[in-house]
Amino acid sequence: MKPRRKPTALRKPTYFPEENLAERWDARLLPGHTEFDEYRFVNCDFSGADLSGIRFTDCLFERCNLSSARLAGTALQNVAFADCKLLGLQFTACRDMLFGVHFDQCQLRYASFAGRVLPGTRFVGCNLDEADFADADLSAAVFQDCSLAGAVFQNTRLLGADFTAATGFVIDPETNPLLGARFTLHGLLGVVAKFGLVVE
Repeated sequence: MKPRRKPTALRKPTYFPEENLAERWDARLLPGHTEFDEYRFVNCDFSGADLSGIRFTDCLFERCNLSSARLAGTALQNVAFADCKLLGLQFTACRDMLFGVHFDQCQLRYASFAGRVLPGTRFVGCNLDEADFADADLSAAVFQDCSLAGAVFQNTRLLGADFTAATGFVIDPETNPLLGARFTLHGLLGVVAKFGLVVE
């Protein structure tokens, strides 16, 4: 059996035509739009908005609030979020095809990624407390300077994932594949916690 190739992370979108700048938009400007390609959203308030069925491709959200927005059938295809409030977002409801996301300095408390395929995804400087990663594929994902207190890892594929700069996580090695995952010695406490071991 051939060894699996390490997942390659998507490149963040960096090109946005000048006319594709959406600044300080709110939900009232969304009706009539079904897709956004190479758009840059800045300081937009889509909290509680219905984004169902909309396709976002190679887009960037900066300093936006999407907390509790509806994502039923929403397509997030290589979409980056920077300094965004994404509290309680149900990414699990998004369309599967070409799903790909990047997160920098985002508030993702109570967000759900249950069942999502996210190999190589980078979470940088994010608050992921109470986030749900059950049944997700996070192979080779990176959690850099992230808080994961109360985050749910259940039957989560974590092969080669990097937790060396993450805090607060508790992961059961009996129910989550961890081969090749990276931890610091202190971080291992969150892996062996269920066994009642004392690491000094």
